[in-house]
Amino acid sequence: MASSAGGSADTPTNRERPPRKGARPLLQIWRNRKGAAASAGAAEPPICNRGLAPFSVFPAQFAGVLGAVAVGAMVAPALAQQFPTRPIRIVIPFAPGGATDVVFRMMGPRLSEQFGQPVLIDNRPGGSAVIGMEQVARAAPDGYTLGVANLTFGLNPSLMPKLPYNTERDFAPVSLTAIVPLVLTVHPSLPVRSVKELIAFARKRPDTLNYSSSGIASATHMAAALFAHRAGIRMVHVPFTGGGPALSSALGGHVEVYVGSVPALVPHLKAGKLVALGITTASRDPALPDVPTIAESGLPGFEAREWQGIVAPAATPAAVLARLQQGFARTMRDPELKEKLAAAGATPVGSTSEEFAQFLRGEFAVWPAVVKGAGIRVE
Repeated sequence: MASSAGGSADTPTNRERPPRKGARPLLQIWRNRKGAAASAGAAEPPICNRGLAPFSVFPAQFAGVLGAVAVGAMVAPALAQQFPTRPIRIVIPFAPGGATDVVFRMMGPRLSEQFGQPVLIDNRPGGSAVIGMEQVARAAPDGYTLGVANLTFGLNPSLMPKLPYNTERDFAPVSLTAIVPLVLTVHPSLPVRSVKELIAFARKRPDTLNYSSSGIASATHMAAALFAHRAGIRMVHVPFTGGGPALSSALGGHVEVYVGSVPALVPHLKAGKLVALGITTASRDPALPDVPTIAESGLPGFEAREWQGIVAPAATPAAVLARLQQGFARTMRDPELKEKLAAAGATPVGSTSEEFAQFLRGEFAVWPAVVKGAGIRVE
């Protein structure tokens, strides 16, 4: 496979390339809670310049925060009714134009309607999302500064032991807003047509198969790394500087395996340029109903995906957290927004704070072993 040490936009950065010697799934929780939510009187489950752009869990440390949300909703209804009285700022720790940024800009107008105040999108990229999330952790805990958490948020503690904040203590979960299912594919030249066949093939040929990704510690990288970890196989990671070059490498047969978003891959799957083996989430994807999940194809319990959620500074008043969760949950049920998100490959969720905390506990538990086993490092 052609490669270059330069790591240009069309060439893999091979720093990580090794020598060539040779607990319940979130969607299930969300879908099954409808009855319980109704009985409790709750709602049913359901690119711009940098700077401000207007639009018209954790482990035991967070048990107190989550409990306070429920209590605060009863003892301080007046505070929840008054909030918000001024614009809300959502810090996105990534540059404008990326997948996470696009999703929240779709949500912006609906959020403004829900809260009756402008919602300001504030892009603060850099440091693998650390710069933006540090601003959120240090912000006044009044509900007017929120942060967008995604896979990187759950992964960073395993990659960076000296973060400028404590991920488990300095944030309060508000709601998991959306997940992005991925699909495991192979080039047609590879003589495998199922997850089990891929695992058997790779076990006989360690460090022979190559898989591309959009970058080190990206969702596409981590999904493939988790698959290799769970399957007990060794493949060669070829990171690129973006999803486009990574996909092109797979389409050209320069790498044999690629994990990517469903909307981006459907046209190539229909054209026979790639072969879908398994969906990475717990449920099959409506766009690829005949493609089984990896979990039902030989790796029970497997689940990997990109995701987005909202967190607030840890000391935010309970009643304000409850009001925020309500607004985000209602927004994610908007029919027009659902349609737009589906076209972008995202599945709206709008979870409770407790469900988001449970989800995050799973994220924190799964990545340390994967990072260590694959020798993943960020610079």
